[in-house]
Amino acid sequence: MSDSVARENIFPAGVSKPTGHWTTVTTARPGKLVFISGLTAKNERGEIVGVGDIAAQTRQVCENLQAAMRAAGGALADIVRVDVFIKDMASFKDIHAVRREYFGANPPASTMLAISAFTHPDMLIEINAIGVLP
Repeated sequence: MSDSVARENIFPAGVSKPTGHWTTVTTARPGKLVFISGLTAKNERGEIVGVGDIAAQTRQVCENLQAAMRAAGGALADIVRVDVFIKDMASFKDIHAVRREYFGANPPASTMLAISAFTHPDMLIEINAIGVLP
């Protein structure tokens, strides 16, 4: 995150620590908000990457998030919140292993939900995000 945006991750007393790769509370100020719609594991040609492979699909989604933040003038480090929609909660550890690669030591606040279906049967994950830029 840029030096001109103050970001703070907070782990409140009395609230359990995250078991995956996220932050319980993230604050950021001042800044320009960036809202990224739900992105899936489609490449730039619209093809689903990693059919049947949650790690590969998560990696593609993170690449897509990175491209979206770059287009807005930022980076993954500027993302302060994500919502993660998945087909199978058994994929939790695999998803967070990939998220650690992309979000490093300062992960965003996050919610993960298992859902019954996506717009295509080969999709396993979708992530939307909120970022803050100076």
